[in-house]
Amino acid sequence: MLFVLSKVFWIVAAPVNLALIILMLGLLALWVNWIRAGRFLTSVGGVALVLLAVLPFGPWLAQPLENRFPQFVAGTAPVDGIIVLGGSTNPKMTELRGQISVNGSAERLIVFADLARIYPDAKLVFTGGSGSLSPGALSEADVAQKILIIMGTDMGRIRFEREARNTFESGRKAKALALPNPSENWLLVTSALHMPRAMGVFRKAGWPVTAYPVDYRTGGAGGLRLRLRFNLAGNGNSTQTVIREWVGLAAYKALGRTDDWFPAPEDR
Repeated sequence: MLFVLSKVFWIVAAPVNLALIILMLGLLALWVNWIRAGRFLTSVGGVALVLLAVLPFGPWLAQPLENRFPQFVAGTAPVDGIIVLGGSTNPKMTELRGQISVNGSAERLIVFADLARIYPDAKLVFTGGSGSLSPGALSEADVAQKILIIMGTDMGRIRFEREARNTFESGRKAKALALPNPSENWLLVTSALHMPRAMGVFRKAGWPVTAYPVDYRTGGAGGLRLRLRFNLAGNGNSTQTVIREWVGLAAYKALGRTDDWFPAPEDR
């Protein structure tokens, strides 16, 4: 039920969608002669759309998330296992077109394959089910398997978890599949933007993994500048992605899925 509700919530709560809804409600109010309410709502909706189109809210809000966990330097410590989260493929388009389709987070799989080469004895786990509400849909693991075969990864080393629909389920289901030993050092590969929430989930599951953030969207400290561009689609999508991550952090803490509001490296 929570999975379905989260899908519906983001249809309405996405910044551009919400601004458009407010704008349309304002226009409706004007049509029924609720002049004061109509002017207020259309003003709020219109100004919100302009601000979303002009200001880089996405990068501003993304930087604290992406800088939270440092990059792991491969080869500096022994690694017993590597786990990568889904979110880098497009199962629906793969199914519709009969051709492998990836999204803007494909670095997850690229790095996963590279780490498998660097650590030839490490255990490998991919976790990712289907985000579709339709039963029997192609899973992320199905698509990832095809990609990793093309990349030449030894498929005999990889265990695929095909049921997890979100980060919370990935932490539990992947642990049940991998059965990690407490003394083992596992790397967790996912987007830097998503790493704080993912680390919180895995710690809550009793799996103290080491963060390996990839797929950066910002240039790090000092890499942000105020560049005014009228790009509602680009800025709106960027802002929506980052706000979703911040809301996800708060929701996971409220639901008891993590122990911290903003998980940080253990040495902090």
